Amino acid sequence: MPEAMTGPLGMGLAILIGYLLGSIPWGMVLARLMGLGDLRRIGSGNIGATNVLRTGNRKAAALTLLLDMGKGAAAVLIARALWAEDAAQMAALAAFLGHCYPVWLGFRGGKGVATFIGIMLALSWKVGLAVCATWLFFAVLFRYSSLAALAAAGFSTMWIFIFREGEMFFLGVALTVLIYWRHRENIKRLEAGTEPKIGRKKADDES
Repeated sequence: MPEAMTGPLGMGLAILIGYLLGSIPWGMVLARLMGLGDLRRIGSGNIGATNVLRTGNRKAAALTLLLDMGKGAAAVLIARALWAEDAAQMAALAAFLGHCYPVWLGFRGGKGVATFIGIMLALSWKVGLAVCATWLFFAVLFRYSSLAALAAAGFSTMWIFIFREGEMFFLGVALTVLIYWRHRENIKRLEAGTEPKIGRKKADDES
């Protein structure tokens, strides 16, 4: 690979590829392809799997979840293959921001949890699986999807430390802060005791 492609230009391309992959609104694409209507006019208006599920189409919701995870993982794997680990991490951050703030939708996207999980799995499968297990544990125990998402993000840095993946630490902190910021309304409802539980109609979602 030419030297220029491994320097600032390569890093810039990794960030651009990551953002473009992350900004693909798979929920909206699948809703349109499957004739489910305009996702922006359904439920919370969010673009993630939770809102797709409100259409009643579980297949579309499952595909949205997998594809949103996949775009985060793809950004990491492509950048790692073409450049290096630092480029993979920048691509990961860009993919997350692309999901949350997609240019195609006026920078109004989802909350990034599925994309975050895909990123963690691609960077370190051990950390990724631990993050998934954390989400599942809190979701089953407390029945709040938002709380499970916050716990999974919050504990991610602990898993990074335990599995000695120190190069991921700062990215993990940055993504955790962003997830908490994107969930600020959910946090207020959790504190007020008004956050709907899993299986009930939600005012907002976590995807």
